[in-house]
Amino acid sequence: MMTRLPGLCAATLSLMLAVVAMAPPPASAQDDNVTSRERILRDPEIPPLGNPDGDVTIVEWFDYQCPYCKTLSPELEKIIKEDGKVRLVLKDWPILGPPSPEASRLVIAAKYQGKFEAAHKALMTRVGRLTSGTLEEALTKAGVDVARAKSDLEAHKADIDALLARNNEQAEALGFNSTPSFIVGTFRIPGVMKPELFKLAIADARAKAKEDDKAGKGGAKPSGKAKPAKSPSKTKEAPAK
Repeated sequence: MMTRLPGLCAATLSLMLAVVAMAPPPASAQDDNVTSRERILRDPEIPPLGNPDGDVTIVEWFDYQCPYCKTLSPELEKIIKEDGKVRLVLKDWPILGPPSPEASRLVIAAKYQGKFEAAHKALMTRVGRLTSGTLEEALTKAGVDVARAKSDLEAHKADIDALLARNNEQAEALGFNSTPSFIVGTFRIPGVMKPELFKLAIADARAKAKEDDKAGKGGAKPSGKAKPAKSPSKTKEAPAK
């Protein structure tokens, strides 16, 4: 039985956490399943930020026009930096209309020139309405060669389109319907959460991973169904399916 997290404001009363313990499928099955634990936590097409070798992974589905994503971004960055052992996976989910898809594609393409993180931060910290013109201006100021990014986007169009399709399929499979949405370890967080509760979720994810290692479970897949949640420091595991 899991109960709602305490301390949430009225705007986030719908926040849920869920985790389901299950043995991971064979590697071959995971390769073919875009909603597998490995594909969700370790998509090879997404450069991880934070500590790439961290013991806890946070996955964020976001949109560059999402005000809540922008507000939370520096707070989450601070938490990850202070912790030192958190790996961050950013999943572009451009659901708020133009120019979000264009922004996502250009930032992903910037990885081919080693500017993924710089491009992401440039758009997350930009104040004001996002347009094609302001998008390119912000990327240029961040040191991104926009002309090259467009060329790389064309050259890798199939891979980038496939990545965005995977991100969308995973978000829908997990029951997310807005940005930002998160996975912290194997905890599912479909909504905005206060920084202090992120720290608790990270601690809980770390503790659960150690418990799973001792029990020989080998990991858990994030649940596609939410259960009422309580404080991460006391979260109990949902029954395995």
